[in-house]
Amino acid sequence: MANIASIDVFTSARAMDSDSIRNKTVVVIDVMYTTTAIVQALHNGARNVIPAADLGEAGRISLTTASENMLLCGEKDGNPIEGFDLGVYPADFTRERVEGKSLIMNTTNGTKAISKSIPAKKLMIASFLNLSSVVEALRETEDEIALLSAGWNGRISLEDLLLAGNMIEQLHAGEPQSELSDGVVVALGVYQSYKDTIEEIISNSNNAARMKKLLGEQFESKWYTQIDICSRIPVLKDGMITFEDDKKPIE
Repeated sequence: MANIASIDVFTSARAMDSDSIRNKTVVVIDVMYTTTAIVQALHNGARNVIPAADLGEAGRISLTTASENMLLCGEKDGNPIEGFDLGVYPADFTRERVEGKSLIMNTTNGTKAISKSIPAKKLMIASFLNLSSVVEALRETEDEIALLSAGWNGRISLEDLLLAGNMIEQLHAGEPQSELSDGVVVALGVYQSYKDTIEEIISNSNNAARMKKLLGEQFESKWYTQIDICSRIPVLKDGMITFEDDKKPIE
């Protein structure tokens, strides 16, 4: 069972040293946009998601994947990427669009956080969409745990801290505050301050403002705040993200 004192929270990928996580379970959080999009895509039948650290890597991966089975997805500074099939808005990852496809994804912060977490013993993808499943898996692990918020260009993303704080509150068993890391205390405090208004807070976040500018009235924050519509956990293995119990090879 997880020891809350062994959990740490990083507010951006830049704040985390990859060498420090080699024997840990890392949970990558990028509520807006990457991890929510990944859970939504796999939930709607995508074969797998292949994270690319940059556009060059995305292009190279696409050359090795049959075009009829592949979609390029992502964003750059919140904007669509020219030549890509999809952005990162969860509503676009419909079953009709993604079922059976391999999604090559590059994003400003989320895929970089995933790439930086590759040395981890285990790498899980978390969003509000699969919150309870991730928490249950963390309860059962004996590993030390790192909750990695992708942030935004090295800065804090409020919605990521809200999700991390939610997880911590569920895992917290009344340990003395002195036993908790500073990152855990911050994330827990943010969540406890705003837990009754999460959708409103996320709707007014900096990342939401970027998406509203792009989508206008089509934007709905509910796509990011739906809790437990998915009961499975995406994990990274051999460069591909699939649900933990899937064994589908890339074609």
